[in-house]
Amino acid sequence: MHVIYIHQHFATKQGATGTRSYEWSQRLLRAGHRVTMICGEYAPGGIRPTGGSGVSEHAVDGIRELQVPEYYEARMGLLRRAMAFGRFARVATRIVKSLQADLVFATSTPLTVGIPGMKGARYLHVPFVFEVRDVWPEILISAGALRNPLLIWYGRRLERRIYAAARHIVALSPGIKDSIAGTGYPAERITMIPNASDVDLFKPDRTPLDDDPRLGPPGSFRVVFTGAHGFFNGLDAVLDAAAELLRRGERSIQLVFIGGGRERDRLIERSRREGLDAVCRWVSPIPKAELARVLPRMDVGLMVLIDTPVMHYGTSPNKFFDYIACGLPVVNNYPGWLADMIREHDIGRAVPPGDPAAFADALIWLRDHPRERAAMAQRARTLAETRFSRDLLGERFVQTLERVHGEFHRGS
Repeated sequence: MHVIYIHQHFATKQGATGTRSYEWSQRLLRAGHRVTMICGEYAPGGIRPTGGSGVSEHAVDGIRELQVPEYYEARMGLLRRAMAFGRFARVATRIVKSLQADLVFATSTPLTVGIPGMKGARYLHVPFVFEVRDVWPEILISAGALRNPLLIWYGRRLERRIYAAARHIVALSPGIKDSIAGTGYPAERITMIPNASDVDLFKPDRTPLDDDPRLGPPGSFRVVFTGAHGFFNGLDAVLDAAAELLRRGERSIQLVFIGGGRERDRLIERSRREGLDAVCRWVSPIPKAELARVLPRMDVGLMVLIDTPVMHYGTSPNKFFDYIACGLPVVNNYPGWLADMIREHDIGRAVPPGDPAAFADALIWLRDHPRERAAMAQRARTLAETRFSRDLLGERFVQTLERVHGEFHRGS
């Protein structure tokens, strides 16, 4: 089976962001299939832009990669992002139509990657499978980031058109699956495959990390947040907790922010202005391989989002699955399926949103209870291995695409 895989923000292990599409492509290759990846120019992805004006071709660990010369980064404004999404969709549609394939798979975000997916699959007379990583445009609408009635109408209409064109949909969380089904799409044609834990790359390691001044003084209790520093991440809540820690005289807890994004400069400026740098550390994005050395030697991982209901069950953040693979207890500040999982398996603390005192209490408790924290760490790693390992979920992904392909050609 030849799979055309469309991911505008494709990344390899040399990048500093999620590698789900790379890993799933590798599983397809191991199963005897071929993969052609259509992607754009994405700064954290670990693939250098060619600088040319035409589509460039690369070989990436057995994947045939066709790179569209359309640059994207998280710092872009809404209009610039929309232009990048639209141009990528137009060029990718032409590319898909020029190829031969047995199945077309497209993964959001952005939602617009579904356009070349559905149009290309229809042109090639092959099944189209769509993967929904975030519920767009509802997340934008609920957060107040998208208010124009015409754009809201267009976004919802496009969402339903793409769903209707898909032979099958992959959802990354329970809330995403429910949202898709809520549009009238048949629930039996939705498979939930959340983000996965790379239990081979990320492994528990309690070796003291006292050789890197970026991460705080030696012997610190290090609490880490990795990933995008954007509006939806709600990292002001962590700075509010930092202010509460300092108010209590707690300086041994270091809050380490690893990553980048549109809000990063503002957050750093706030930290400096309010004197929070005594407990806050800011580290630029680092490649996945380097992160796998650093992350296991932290003490706690942070899951933080803005408090908007559509995001509580409607996201599947990579960082959570990296944390538990490393055996890190997790502190989560929003309700939803991850908070429920943390409580059910006792692998951290779920605190109410907008409550810096409770946030600080959780961090102090974890610092002061090393035996209980070690037990949480062990349970977290076990959960990663038994329910969320990349091999387990990757097999489910490959089987889903093979089943859709088989059903399509049997006419069922």
